[in-house]
Amino acid sequence: MPDLDALIHAIPKAELHLHIEGTLEPGLMFELARRNRVTLAYDSVDAVRRAYVFSDLQSFLDIYYAACSVLRLEQDFYDLAWAYLERAAAQNVQRAEIFFDPQTHTHRGVPLEAVTSGLHRALQDGQDRFGISSALILCFLRHLSADSAMSTLREALHYRHAFIAVGLDSSEVGHPPEKFRAVFETALGEGLLTVAHAGEEGPPAYVWQALDALHVRRVDHGVRCLEDPALVERLVAEQIPLTVCPLSNVKLRVVPTLARHPLKQMLERGLRATVNSDDPAYFGGYVEDNLRAAGAALDLSRDDVVTLARNSFEASFLPSEDKLRILQQLEATV
Repeated sequence: MPDLDALIHAIPKAELHLHIEGTLEPGLMFELARRNRVTLAYDSVDAVRRAYVFSDLQSFLDIYYAACSVLRLEQDFYDLAWAYLERAAAQNVQRAEIFFDPQTHTHRGVPLEAVTSGLHRALQDGQDRFGISSALILCFLRHLSADSAMSTLREALHYRHAFIAVGLDSSEVGHPPEKFRAVFETALGEGLLTVAHAGEEGPPAYVWQALDALHVRRVDHGVRCLEDPALVERLVAEQIPLTVCPLSNVKLRVVPTLARHPLKQMLERGLRATVNSDDPAYFGGYVEDNLRAAGAALDLSRDDVVTLARNSFEASFLPSEDKLRILQQLEATV
């Protein structure tokens, strides 16, 4: 579909579900390992890539957290974010709202200041160099305790200028959103926005909890919402955005094949779905790659692609005037 591929490349895009640690490409992983004298479990880039065969979310997370061991210094986090921004710019991403997992690093003795400063500095430079508007979303690891999340939030408030929202990620099953109600109430009280992973491997009930207990503005993933007609009705009525990640869902066996992904059905039902890349270094593609693959597998129309792009900006945390400007640019491109 050359015409559709050309459209996908040309239109401005926003990425709303992107874990910065999940952009750690094997080449950079080895470079940082050498810099920081970290011994990896793999002897080559090819060996790393061969390990990227996952049976479920947890099998991915085991490798993901091990790879993060190479991230030690502020410059490492800067280099990680800069590498992503270079790829995003090449794919005409004009807005990126980026997750980061401080507990993954502070539990290894990395200072939170090094994490936030390195990432924040890169995003500022990305605005100057590429014109990419961006923001950080601090995520709590749900397999850890709510007390750990609260401690992380309180420490992170010293760097409040560096992030605009909090989120919830990591192992979903057995860790319901309700567990973090008090943490999110505190974050809301500090003026932070809230999002949460829900309805990926976890049941539709977790999406309800994310909405009612955590008061999220967006649901990350949310593909299992279709199992609950009442939930679909609510999501449509309230136009709650869903940050869908097609290639991730296939890699982690949430869906068996891309051809059976519910993205097109979600659009047909009136859900405000967006397309994102999640952990692109592990799942085989960045946002444009996800759009191309989904477009081919699901026979998406030009209108579908434009709707997905429009949804991504409308669902973003950009100020209204910036949304309007980019949406006008999108319409002009089309």
